[in-house]
Amino acid sequence: MDMKLLDVSLSGYVDHLHQLVRENPIILNNICLLSAENPLHIASITGHLEFVKEILRLKPEFAKELNQDGLTPMHIAAVNGYVDIVGELASVDCELCRLKGKDMNTPLHLAAIKGRVDIISVLLLACPQNIEDVNVQRETALHLGVKNNQFQAVEVLLYWIREIKREDVLNIKDELSNTVLHIAAWKKQRQVIELLLGFRTMNPSSLEVNATNNSGLTALDVLLIFPSEAGDREITDILCSVGALKAGQLSPESEFQSVGMPTTPEMRSVEQAQNLIEYFKFKKGRDPPSQARSALLVIAVLVATATFHIGVNPPGGFWKDTLTSNQTHGTGNNSMKPHKAGESIMATSNEVAYALIVFFNSVGLSVSLVMINILTCRFPLQVELQICMVTMYSTYNTALTNIAGDNTKLYATLTTSIITSLVPFTVRWARLNSKRIKDMIRRVTSISIL
Repeated sequence: MDMKLLDVSLSGYVDHLHQLVRENPIILNNICLLSAENPLHIASITGHLEFVKEILRLKPEFAKELNQDGLTPMHIAAVNGYVDIVGELASVDCELCRLKGKDMNTPLHLAAIKGRVDIISVLLLACPQNIEDVNVQRETALHLGVKNNQFQAVEVLLYWIREIKREDVLNIKDELSNTVLHIAAWKKQRQVIELLLGFRTMNPSSLEVNATNNSGLTALDVLLIFPSEAGDREITDILCSVGALKAGQLSPESEFQSVGMPTTPEMRSVEQAQNLIEYFKFKKGRDPPSQARSALLVIAVLVATATFHIGVNPPGGFWKDTLTSNQTHGTGNNSMKPHKAGESIMATSNEVAYALIVFFNSVGLSVSLVMINILTCRFPLQVELQICMVTMYSTYNTALTNIAGDNTKLYATLTTSIITSLVPFTVRWARLNSKRIKDMIRRVTSISIL
């Protein structure tokens, strides 16, 4: 390349470029004969956007040329992270996004290797078909992102795969027949594995978890074949939860289905429902304990609020007048039971139903308060919180005692004061002896069947 033109390309001064073209109108044409590198390559290295725009106006064909390293200006800009230059080149011709350079890598491949998240979005917005392109080793951009530990790049690529509905890209195999899941298992990338498996929640057939590579290994085999590391057990549990198997465990039927054999709509809907339920279950090692605690705390507070409200506002409302036994005999209305203003109507008209509500509601409230106490253990202002819970339950106890009828007052007092005090100890005992209780229930069930 002419030294003057090289200096102008490095500086990025558009005025100097115009001056050179006026002095030598064919200076840009001579480049094709003298050098593999053109001014657009240089400007893409230095990041001079205005210079790039002017070169594209004068010689748009420069955008398709490879330099001595087998890279187009788009490749260079993508590697260096020049979003504006990549966008300008893509606006000239979106097919520039799919030009293959050295080792048949596209700009998207290089952006995935380097983790250029913004570049990936620009390239896929201009040319979504780019997502399926493979290099000389049959690797997609997704393969390369996972292989180079570029989690954010992988996250963006998966987002676009979902957006353009190209889930088939997840199952593309490289020259060794490794899918992206194989690579993620080899690199022990738990976050990537969880993102990939997330596609199966809505479409179980979108990701083949038991695909085998040229060595006959599934993703689970690849994970287990290398020395065990911290976190391997959790990844294994995650894979197994969606039906991942070792190659030796694959039956002919499962292999037959893993290559994409169709299933009936009924089978697909059942599998989809099962996967969705399984996905939302709490999984130890996958879901952080802090999130589980927050969810449990919200549930406990909701239960405490609902049970307290029902307790002090029982179904049926309250009597607005007072009726003594003398008044019922005097009027001859024996169907109306004696009552006092402010007492629960259900407590006098349907004592059994009211007794059941008091019992189950009090148990629910006391258990929810125990849960809140456990989940907020070692929180700041712990003493104040304990006082709040004690006073709230005392208010509940007093309210139920006062709104109960004469025949249910003693029952309500005993239930809210004594029985529910035993609930925390009962729950703790049941938790500690849960295995024995289950075995006992199983034995009783088997005897009753016989």
